[in-house]
Amino acid sequence: MAVAVAGVLVLVSGSAASVGPASRAPAHARLVPAGGDPSGEGHRDVEGRAGGAVELDGAHLTMAQMSAVFRGTSGPITLADSAAAGMTRIRGGALAALGEGQRVYGWNQALGPLKNNALTDAEQVEFQKHILRSHAAGTGPELSTGVARLALVLRANAMARGHMGVRPEMVRRMLALVNAKVTPVMPAIGSLGTGDLQPMAAAGLVLTGDGATARLDGGEPGPAGDVLARAGLSRTFELQAGEALPLISGSGVLTARYVGSVLRSEAFLDQFEGAFALFMEATRAEAGSLDARTHAERRIPAEEYEAGVLSTLTEGSEWMTEQGRARYGETAPRIQDAVSVRSTPHIAGTLRQTLGEAVAIIEREANSSTSNPLVFERSDGTHEFVMGGNYDDAQIGHAVDTLNAQVTDVAVLSHELSARLIASKWSYGLPDNLAGPPVGLNSGMVQVQTVAAALVPEMQVRAMPAGVLSRPEKFGQEDHNTMAMASERNLDDNLERAEIILAVHFLLAAQGIDSARPQMGNLALGKRTAELHARFRQHVPELGEDRWMTPDVDKAVALVTHEHLRTTPPPATPPQSVPHPR
Repeated sequence: MAVAVAGVLVLVSGSAASVGPASRAPAHARLVPAGGDPSGEGHRDVEGRAGGAVELDGAHLTMAQMSAVFRGTSGPITLADSAAAGMTRIRGGALAALGEGQRVYGWNQALGPLKNNALTDAEQVEFQKHILRSHAAGTGPELSTGVARLALVLRANAMARGHMGVRPEMVRRMLALVNAKVTPVMPAIGSLGTGDLQPMAAAGLVLTGDGATARLDGGEPGPAGDVLARAGLSRTFELQAGEALPLISGSGVLTARYVGSVLRSEAFLDQFEGAFALFMEATRAEAGSLDARTHAERRIPAEEYEAGVLSTLTEGSEWMTEQGRARYGETAPRIQDAVSVRSTPHIAGTLRQTLGEAVAIIEREANSSTSNPLVFERSDGTHEFVMGGNYDDAQIGHAVDTLNAQVTDVAVLSHELSARLIASKWSYGLPDNLAGPPVGLNSGMVQVQTVAAALVPEMQVRAMPAGVLSRPEKFGQEDHNTMAMASERNLDDNLERAEIILAVHFLLAAQGIDSARPQMGNLALGKRTAELHARFRQHVPELGEDRWMTPDVDKAVALVTHEHLRTTPPPATPPQSVPHPR
């Protein structure tokens, strides 16, 4: 079915992805501009370009392509011939500039606090090995294969712009690893958000075959040289002058993690819509809070989108009517529901808008020169190095902090809605604790709801923006650090908590419907909420007499984390903050 929301045609499907491995790879669907191109942006493949070849030219890598690379569903990835020619030309200009005597950071000068130490011509190639070995000092859990794979592609695409001065052969070596399904083992801890130094240095050691470990097609980790050989690739690859720093001085790992978090946040929000719709049915909520006229007056397209989706999910409900409320014993008009109910389209819409803005940030970052130094052509055809701070990750770091805060806000809202369901006064008559009869002998689901309550303060603490916690390092040479990787780790951890809180929400909302059903008689739920409730009940049975609840909670968490409870197709491009049409 399709509904028009703020000039956007929203395709709504009741189909579900099957519960399987935690790949977070549901089938994609789309938002289609009314009367417009079905891809949403002309060039955007809403299916994530699954199986489609990707050609890198440094300027046209899309979120859909990055999503496919992250999920391991893209086709072969190659370097465009035009980009290779540009890289070769600029590389020649860079070497000529060095020959004319320009002193350049990371090329013929050392790094960081040692930047004033000059390197001889003979030392420059050896220096590339030392850069990778000394910077590969990270620790902690291993980043996912999706992050490692996408990070290599993002760095390759940035290099394809040519301004980093590296050879096309280096980019082709990076893509050879990706196409052969070789992924470096990259540690999560070490980066300050001022470049991805530690994790990408580990990737560089794999690229060159100089130590470190790698995986082949997701298998067990092994020495890089052995893994490369099993993949049919050369065991070694020698970097030339100036090629190690562009590999590690940039935002490839951070951006790859951000892509993964945006996809996961999108799935969380899509499933929250379904849980909220079940809540509205269980509490016989007033549908007036979804009235399109109200949300049009707020002039926030993403809010209108959310209200439209929720209206579609609850369409046809006879529970959410005066008749339904009277059937359950309400003898007077409700007047209006609580703030948590009436404001949900705005709160969810705010997160939806941020996800749309994230796509713009990611695509811009992916198609830019994020390194230091850069090489530029002068008007006379010669080239020069320019040293700056293009590796800095402040924008992504602050965007991640914002996304974390909004995911946390929606999770808190989910918890608040769950809390209403277990209280007869707040739920308009559902049994306390959602306990089966006899209530009192049966304690019901209050301790299930407490699981969510226990996670809320943890989320709130981890939603503190790390981007304001800069500290000077490296003798004051790097005296401002974005701490963006800490922001990303906080977000990933909070998404795990949010998924558990949402699973609790589903458990209680489904139980609320079952508790109310005998009294509601032949009054029908909305078609889509009935389908979602039935889908949930295929895996988690209704609670009658008290039973061991941990298995139920674990099943519900698995349904959420595997995205089995999505009710609307994930948008190819979430609504962004755009002028409201009059």
